[in-house]
Amino acid sequence: MLIQEIIKDCSKNMSKTIEYYERELKGVRTGRATTALIEYVKVDYYGSSTDLRDIASVSVGDSTQLVVKPYDPGSKNEIIKALESAELGLNPQADGETIRISVPTPSSERRQQLAMQVKKMGEESKIAVRNERRDAIKHVETQVKDKANDESEDDGKHGKSEIETLTKKNTSKIDDLCKSKSEEIQSI
Repeated sequence: MLIQEIIKDCSKNMSKTIEYYERELKGVRTGRATTALIEYVKVDYYGSSTDLRDIASVSVGDSTQLVVKPYDPGSKNEIIKALESAELGLNPQADGETIRISVPTPSSERRQQLAMQVKKMGEESKIAVRNERRDAIKHVETQVKDKANDESEDDGKHGKSEIETLTKKNTSKIDDLCKSKSEEIQSI
């Protein structure tokens, strides 16, 4: 594998980490009702763990209420159980064939907890980015040491510096996402 391919793979994997972190942040409650809050809640649906969005339509009723309409009305009780056990601080209420969920404004103590959770998730994402850096640098060093390749030590140094630049760029993006989400949580 050439050094440029290693860098490209590293960049792709770091981007996936950022995308995952962004999806995780959407699920953090800020006081406004958003479907991302519960879309990925796992529901025991006929013996398999399934995302809520795959077995029900999730919509925003108003700024403080979510509406869940199961495709299979028989799964309503399983959905309610899953939402209650997800520890999101939500109280789902059955309303005919739909489930209504009021999203209360979190207390200041809960907002602090959510901000800490966002920071923790950010640290985990930065660790994933650093692990990608470590693996890519190992691959580059292996390429340079292997005499069957036409990679010089200068190519290796240049590749390592590109990987470091990618790492700094992605960790600062994670910091920015973390900061903006924390501010959003605190401004409620």
